[in-house]
Amino acid sequence: MAVTIRDVARQAQVSVSTVSRALSAPGLVKEATRQRVLEVVAGLGYQPNRAARSLITGRTGNLGIVVPDLLNPFFPSVLRGVQTRAGEAGTSVFFTDSREDPDTEAQLVRTMSAQVDGVVLCASLLSDDTIAELAALTPLVLINRIVPGVSSVLMDSASGMDQVVTHLEALGHKHHAYLGGPAAAWSNNRRIQGLAGRAHLLGSFDPNFDGGYRAAEQALETGATAFIAYNDLIALGALAHLAERGIKVPDEISVTGFDDILYATMCSPPLTTVHMPTETAGEVAVDLLATLLDGGPAEHRELPTTLVVRGSTAKPRMSV
Repeated sequence: MAVTIRDVARQAQVSVSTVSRALSAPGLVKEATRQRVLEVVAGLGYQPNRAARSLITGRTGNLGIVVPDLLNPFFPSVLRGVQTRAGEAGTSVFFTDSREDPDTEAQLVRTMSAQVDGVVLCASLLSDDTIAELAALTPLVLINRIVPGVSSVLMDSASGMDQVVTHLEALGHKHHAYLGGPAAAWSNNRRIQGLAGRAHLLGSFDPNFDGGYRAAEQALETGATAFIAYNDLIALGALAHLAERGIKVPDEISVTGFDDILYATMCSPPLTTVHMPTETAGEVAVDLLATLLDGGPAEHRELPTTLVVRGSTAKPRMSV
């Protein structure tokens, strides 16, 4: 006979409702209890009946996530966190790429709303009003964006950027150039807040390798001894441009990134950057979505960021 949720509850010595919450809303169950339930589920081979659960709860058992660019290594890590937490609850994840187009992003959320129980919206480029409209259409959680009344998970970019500048100043750098990301990106504005006027701001560049390559060419004209990149991909492009020009990093110019993607440790020299807790952010986003689905209020969580010092920064050759 098929194992039922009652069998799981009996062996785990908890109520049926606790088993249900442990599988569908893990943030609402004590960790020790959740682990006990999961061990019993694995031991008995219990498989939730999605069709039956959908008829009873009116839910699909699916979640959606929209990211702006799957080619950016930052976002697969977020997806992994979402997938991990959703998988623990027996929930499937649909993910889509808006290709950094706000109109596409909004349309994707509207389309997915009929197929999923809620949506995680990552690094949204939409206006506050449009996000509020979408949050009224389907349960919505934002990652790296704050809109009043909408649940969100924020990785503290402002603090991370402050750590970068403090590090460079401690090394003796006095002139910094910020290789900025898209002007419409909310996280770009947060990074600028963290700079607090302590760097020369350079335009708006595509948040990729080519954007960084072009940004470095402009940054060299400023006379800065340190380049602060919006993200690691821009930093990698800057490193490539400097190498082509025969400019040694960090002997002549220091370079920092942001995000701490895998490639940050693989380039030469390894990149000083800010570690963003991307996978944790994905997990927390699913927890917040579960709270919304259970009728709870919108919540905001902020996760700390940490500077990781590697070989791309050093003392300047001389004070300027």
